[in-house]
Amino acid sequence: MALLNRTDTDGIAHLELNSPQNLNALSLDMLAAFQREVDALQVDPSVRVVIVSGAGHVFCAGHNLKEMQAARQDSDGGTAAWQHLFERCAHLMQSLQALPQPVIAQVHGIATAAGCQLVASCDMAVAAETTRFGVNGVNIGLFCSTPMVALTRNIPRKQAFEMLTTGRFLLASEAREIGLINRAVPDEALAAETLELARTVADKLAVAVKIGKQAFYEQAQMTTREAYSYTGAVMVENMQHPQTDEGIAAFLEKRPPDWG
Repeated sequence: MALLNRTDTDGIAHLELNSPQNLNALSLDMLAAFQREVDALQVDPSVRVVIVSGAGHVFCAGHNLKEMQAARQDSDGGTAAWQHLFERCAHLMQSLQALPQPVIAQVHGIATAAGCQLVASCDMAVAAETTRFGVNGVNIGLFCSTPMVALTRNIPRKQAFEMLTTGRFLLASEAREIGLINRAVPDEALAAETLELARTVADKLAVAVKIGKQAFYEQAQMTTREAYSYTGAVMVENMQHPQTDEGIAAFLEKRPPDWG
């Protein structure tokens, strides 16, 4: 059984974590399968949007704790294995944001620890109303330090710190209020609502979205002055694209753009 399933329809790639018996845990094998698909998407111009979901009853429950505990039997007590695991996971999370295509998390059940990190690392997220979100490693004595990186870049500091230090789970409505997800929808409408959002984005000019996504993350690390200088140059680059010329001309002429 494949750990990750991919299906492509009309320019939308759907990646489904497929280890429901392990709550879609981000084991080393799962991370490797996930990374292979992300690397393939990086050079696949036929795909305009990516959806990430989980098979079974939950989205993702974080790392595989049994695998992590087994590493204690290594000669170094597990140090090298754990370092490798967290480096692989961090690389995947950054790879998602480096993709030219927007990535939408389709979340249900629970998204905990590294699973919550995955939601925060996607560009957008739609969740079923009954979904719960947590960075609850502190409850078992393991502070969610790596998930914290993505979390604190999505939500206000005080809310993040409370989640990290109390282990409290948020309902989807709370996650939406603080900006962790875009939409909380009825459970039965989750797939349809996510697909609708994906189709809306997929209908835009792909090169403009690609340029914009890269600029979105780059400017976020800059001062305001640096960001305006950088994004001004990005807009000039975007304006120089022939399809942008066509899009603006079509708007002025009150007709649909012919982007081919």
